[in-house]
Amino acid sequence: MSVREVQKALRFSSPSVAQHHLDRLCELGLVQKQSAGGRYLLTSEVKIGVLRHFIKLGRLLFPRYFFYAIFSTTFYIIYLTMLMHSFSPENLFIAFFGAIISAIFWYETLRIWLLRPF
Repeated sequence: MSVREVQKALRFSSPSVAQHHLDRLCELGLVQKQSAGGRYLLTSEVKIGVLRHFIKLGRLLFPRYFFYAIFSTTFYIIYLTMLMHSFSPENLFIAFFGAIISAIFWYETLRIWLLRPF
């Protein structure tokens, strides 16, 4: 497609907006600009829906669950090292429950990470 075709298809306000987005897609390796004619070709398809599970910080993408996993694991370790003084049934329940929660968040983080589009 040409820049103008992209502009019209996506209803961008100007060709420069379409050009900007096409340049970004080229940087990501998703489209390629032909040397003759200035048209753009799709190099690989991306599952865009999976991107809603990611947060972009600078140039890096992190799965949303990564932050939940860090948070839960940090508080789990703090509990084990500072607050758990004995092996009472309540403390063992909290320790067991904290381990399960942290493991679930790390599992989901890894699962989403493996689905990343590029």
